[in-house]
Amino acid sequence: MTYSVKECFPTLQGEGINAGRAAVFLRFSGCNLWSGRESHRSRAVCQFCDTDFVGVDGDGGGKFSDAEQLARHVLARWPGSPLHVPRRRGQGRRPLVVCTGGEPLLQLDAPLIEALHALDFEIAIESNGTRPVPAGIDWICISPKAGATLVQRRGHELKLVYPQPGAEPERFETLDFEHLLLQPMDGPDKQRNTEAAVRYCLDHPRWRLSVQT
Repeated sequence: MTYSVKECFPTLQGEGINAGRAAVFLRFSGCNLWSGRESHRSRAVCQFCDTDFVGVDGDGGGKFSDAEQLARHVLARWPGSPLHVPRRRGQGRRPLVVCTGGEPLLQLDAPLIEALHALDFEIAIESNGTRPVPAGIDWICISPKAGATLVQRRGHELKLVYPQPGAEPERFETLDFEHLLLQPMDGPDKQRNTEAAVRYCLDHPRWRLSVQT
């Protein structure tokens, strides 16, 4: 399989339960809820998306002919690690790769999961939940979208962009997730959305506020 990657770069996780942790962000091209092109936004299921996932022209992006090639590319982007020299097992925390998009499950498959694990990576995924997550993912974060059928109904973290008419928080409270997070919707109303999310979390303590940093 050929993998199309928009960008691949070292960073600190900026939101959710793993906020502040060093990671390599592996952003795949493409999504099943929007083409990524402004001319198509009005027809998109997820009209508030602000992520560029079109093409392969970002930092560390490109096309990769097989899973091993892409896994080595991810390792080369890991901060502070020599090229192709994975951390020995048992020596501190495993390096983290966050597979995101777009929708990463359009491309993330068993050979790539195996290749990343062979280099001792812990694999996290950020998905819209419209496709089942394959076996072997170490951390599952699902961000459901109004108007999209939620297929993946269990995981470690459910991160709901708030507010979304048609995706009210109470709809997700019976699902099998360890953590429930509200993330204020970005844009011109971000301050008002943040205040609304804070009030909701105070009134419903099972939910935790997730703020992008």
